[in-house]
Amino acid sequence: MPKWSLRRRPGRTLGLLLLLVLSFLVLRRLNWSTLVPLWLQHQRLGLRTKGPDFILEDSIFQILGGSIHYFRVPREYWRDRLLKLKACGLNTLTTYVPWNLHEPERGKFDFSGNLDLEAFIQLAAKIGLWVILRPGPYICSEIDLGGLPSWLLQDPDMKLRTTYHGFTKAVDLYFDHLMSRVVPLQYKHGGPIIAVQVENEYGSYNKDRAYMPYIKKALEDRGIIEMLLTSDNKDGLEKGVVDGVLATINLQSQQELMALNTVLLSIQGIQPKMVMEYWTGWFDSWGGSHNILDSSEVLQTVSAIIKDGSSINLYMFHGGTNFGFINGAMHFNDYKADVTSYDYDAILTEAGDYTAKYTKLRELFGTVSGIPPPPPPELTAKMVYEPMSPALYLSLWDAIQYMDKPVTSETPINMENLPVNNGNGQAFGYVLYETTIFSSGVLSGLVRDRGQVFLNRVSIGFLDYKTTKITIPLTQGYTILRILVENRGRVNYGNNIDSQRKGLIGNLYLNNKALKNFKIYSLDMTKQFLQRFDMDNWSVIPKELTFPAFFLGALSVGIYPSDTFLKLEGWVKGVVFVNGHNLGRYWNVGPQETLYLPGVWLDKGINKVIIFEETMSGSMVQSTDIPHLGRNQYIN
Repeated sequence: MPKWSLRRRPGRTLGLLLLLVLSFLVLRRLNWSTLVPLWLQHQRLGLRTKGPDFILEDSIFQILGGSIHYFRVPREYWRDRLLKLKACGLNTLTTYVPWNLHEPERGKFDFSGNLDLEAFIQLAAKIGLWVILRPGPYICSEIDLGGLPSWLLQDPDMKLRTTYHGFTKAVDLYFDHLMSRVVPLQYKHGGPIIAVQVENEYGSYNKDRAYMPYIKKALEDRGIIEMLLTSDNKDGLEKGVVDGVLATINLQSQQELMALNTVLLSIQGIQPKMVMEYWTGWFDSWGGSHNILDSSEVLQTVSAIIKDGSSINLYMFHGGTNFGFINGAMHFNDYKADVTSYDYDAILTEAGDYTAKYTKLRELFGTVSGIPPPPPPELTAKMVYEPMSPALYLSLWDAIQYMDKPVTSETPINMENLPVNNGNGQAFGYVLYETTIFSSGVLSGLVRDRGQVFLNRVSIGFLDYKTTKITIPLTQGYTILRILVENRGRVNYGNNIDSQRKGLIGNLYLNNKALKNFKIYSLDMTKQFLQRFDMDNWSVIPKELTFPAFFLGALSVGIYPSDTFLKLEGWVKGVVFVNGHNLGRYWNVGPQETLYLPGVWLDKGINKVIIFEETMSGSMVQSTDIPHLGRNQYIN
């Protein structure tokens, strides 16, 4: 068969030439700026400083930003939340990047689904927002271990947030992967990222002077070419400054604004001022009150910041939810774990609804820019569903036969060092420790964070930070001692992050004698964990219940699944899963009284609900269209 040749087809050649000419004439008439997405358009000059001003291209630019964390908002709602940010009169999105979620195992990266950072940034660009990226590696953010992976703590000598080789080696590998995704999205490459933050509030940690220059270089060596920023609060501003990096401040009051701007002026002279975090509210801790900040005070402080000539970022604009077990904790005098809701009393509520703060700030920002903001999107629908009564039951003691084979060890092993998850240990959830005893006495040990103690299947109390000893009553012969330990959240801020290992820490003693020969079950409560329970494993709920236990029920939803809030009156403490999604923890100590259930996670018809309850169950689970976050406490 002869080869095809242009010489054999002169008519086709002429046709191709005519097509090229016509195409050229048509393309000349097209406005490419309407066809090419914002992040692909050619942009020459990035964000710069000129005296007290930011300059973007050739114009003075005031950053009016708001924080939304993609990992705390269902992906299906990203667009809604970003449109509401734009409609508030803001021009910039800021977001953290959680290393612990993106690299759950060494070298195994997850940027899919709700963790699709690139899609989130590109969506912001489509909506017309610039982006300030805060990639850490440490981010604080009231997330477990400040966003650092728990597998780092397998190293007994680990020194987090320093130039310790074990830490920098892990950071380098993570940044190699992360920056390959981020670099193309920078402004000078046609993307929306106008600035990148170097670490986070390091001045208040300040354990290694070489660390921040190392992070700066790690970013630049991997192609970060946009403006670099630091971000510090009043405790660390003077110690957090890095050469060649613009310092910004974090605060909540006008008094702090005046004091920190004075420090900034002395540190870096006349430079653009920016409040990287204006705290629009505050986070809540279990057993405390719900923190709120009056909308009038917010308006006054934001007005003062803008009048002062500062750029501003609202932290948070929309807080979202600590779905699963990702919440962090604080531990200064007492250990305090953060609640599931990250409502934060922010500009939008946990479910994305408008607040008085939104209305007042939208008017203010519209005045500042001189351009009326676009109309706000409609609210997402809320629904009250029929109460759900669980129908089936599986006690933990019966469930362990369906779990993976336990780890056997002469001594207790902490959660992070368990030989599970391809050698990466366990990050979240519970661990069950079992051994045998033959006498009564005093049981003692370090439990992190909360351990329920059982003799055979009978609960005899709890061990935690304050209760480190418990009396074992008289036993007859062979008795199984069990301790169910919960990781309630690793500390995310403070000088003690190196010591955030969970489970039983060191030996467990009975009458000051170390106990031996443990069986250890990993109860990470992942979707894969729950899939081990087949329908024939469950039984009808008996009259006499044994706890802890799993409960299975069905939530009936109509043709339009909508957001709701689950209310667990009569239940004490546990976790709720709907269609495999971990909604987070509930606990009757408050302040949080409901769990947010996004409508996009519901199906029309029957929805599978599993509840893990530690101590006592209620008769039903109700829903409401209004969240209950508990008794209010005004932030001073």
